[in-house]
Amino acid sequence: MLIEFSVKNFLSFKDKVTLSMEKGNGDENLDNIIIKNGLDLLRTTAIYGANASGKSNLLKAFTCAILMIRNSNLIPVGGKWNFIKPFLFDEKTKNSPSEFEILFMVNDIKYRYFFSADTNKIYDEVLDVYYTQKPTNIFKRTKTNIYEFNNDKNKLEPLKSKNPENKLFLSTATNWNYEKTKDAYLWFSNAIDTYDSFNKISDQDLKEYSSDNKSLKEFALKLLNVADILIKDIHVDYEEKDMDSTMMEIFLPPLARTNETFKMSNVKIELAHEVVDEKNNKHYYNLNFNDESSGTRVLFALAPFLKKAFESPKIIIVDELERSMHPILVEFIIKLFNNKDINEANSQLIFTTHATNLLSLGLLRRDQIWFTEKNPKTGSSDLYPLDSFSVRKDENIQKGYINGRYGAIPFIKDVDLC
Repeated sequence: MLIEFSVKNFLSFKDKVTLSMEKGNGDENLDNIIIKNGLDLLRTTAIYGANASGKSNLLKAFTCAILMIRNSNLIPVGGKWNFIKPFLFDEKTKNSPSEFEILFMVNDIKYRYFFSADTNKIYDEVLDVYYTQKPTNIFKRTKTNIYEFNNDKNKLEPLKSKNPENKLFLSTATNWNYEKTKDAYLWFSNAIDTYDSFNKISDQDLKEYSSDNKSLKEFALKLLNVADILIKDIHVDYEEKDMDSTMMEIFLPPLARTNETFKMSNVKIELAHEVVDEKNNKHYYNLNFNDESSGTRVLFALAPFLKKAFESPKIIIVDELERSMHPILVEFIIKLFNNKDINEANSQLIFTTHATNLLSLGLLRRDQIWFTEKNPKTGSSDLYPLDSFSVRKDENIQKGYINGRYGAIPFIKDVDLC
């Protein structure tokens, strides 16, 4: 589970900002809280803000940190981290490293991981673990190549020479079978993901839809029906075959053609609709997936993610969750995550949105609503929660937001465009 995420000097975030998933003050909507090992954590968090205020940049910061950890063992010596982009509107920061800090819990143990880096190398890196209230340092790295090991020096010292300046020691140590970094590394590898949207369905999910295992299909049908989309059955035919020479000429550019065997997938998706005629007779019609509404397609693609999240702990981070979905469906998905009986795995959903209908204290707590705002003079983004304001429990949050009480909205100037 995610406890908090901080970023500094990355894209529009010049100064350090922190998104906290810890419960703030207030006893409303207590079902929206995960109680675990002395921590009270939020199940969902919504992030609002004007266009270009920094909402998507916060998700890009998450993505950057996650991908660097996952790909550190793959980057070649001397390779560059091209998706690290510092705050460029300042002479000092544009030549300084970006910083990322993540507090999280895995297997009931709290960890703190920090690193700073630019496109060329890692500067600082720290991993602490909380076996008790007091942190135990696993390793500390400063000035790129200076390491401190308080424990297991005989195991960790030899790994320094195997860790080039552009690689993260967390990944290298785990790759060389050091057990005390393994759970932290696997959390970044398996438990947290970011998404631009849910409009695409992976080949693995299509294979599961088409398999004899009916659990995903049954889950998707329940999801669609609860959302008042009356689909009675799902038919997915997924076939994967080797490309022959003719297919390679059609689908691959000349430079990509080698002696290697390439796979090509053939997918057919149909959803069965039940229709009742004037004599009350039932008829079933299959409709091609591409002819379904965008909302139906999104829920179909979203089903595998939700199923996995409700079976094992996940952190799902989505940019503009409402994309292609009716506002009521977005609210429905948030309620699924906030429902402790459905979300038994205690997965968390973090999303950006412009959907002001979600600004209801009946749906979200005051500490579950966050805002990004960009300083028009410096170009730097800030991040802050609703509960940093004096907000009454019965306050109309939607009205207050639209009227600019909490900031984070565009200010439209009167101008003659003609």
